[in-house]
Amino acid sequence: MSSVRTPDPNPGWLSDFALEETRGRVPILYVEAVPVRVDSFGRVEHVGVLLRASSTGSMTRTLVSGRVMHGESLRGALLRNLEKDLGPTAFPRLPLSTTPVTVAEYFPLPGIAPLHDQRQHAVALVYVVPVTGECAPRQDALELTWLTPEEAAMPEVLDDMEGGRGHLLRQVLTHLGTLPA
Repeated sequence: MSSVRTPDPNPGWLSDFALEETRGRVPILYVEAVPVRVDSFGRVEHVGVLLRASSTGSMTRTLVSGRVMHGESLRGALLRNLEKDLGPTAFPRLPLSTTPVTVAEYFPLPGIAPLHDQRQHAVALVYVVPVTGECAPRQDALELTWLTPEEAAMPEVLDDMEGGRGHLLRQVLTHLGTLPA
């Protein structure tokens, strides 16, 4: 015997209560993107870093980031979060493969690992995404700053990134060959 159910008007989305409860029980899957500008040879010329107001009201730097929704592909999640943070005219060039550059693991308590998110245990698949259009940060992103890889790797920039993301950005820059290992 089957029951008739009303379709969820927002499939893939959890209520605030359900999300908080889920975050307390299981790791949440995210995608993170390091937006870059590349030259005609594919060499990274600039790295995009977002400025955001944290939940405590302080200003921090961060990367494009967001949850993967139930039933959503990784490419779909990347595109949605890039548009959410950089605007509809950023024109990201999604990677051909969904294999991430690295995998980041965030723990709810600082000090367990370099990355932390006080809300949850989270796992993020990290991608480098060239963008070719005009970026106009939206929602809680206040500004996008384009930095050379050398500027992005400066301690004052890396230390200013929320949740230990400076460690993650350094790892990505090293992977790209823009910094010595």
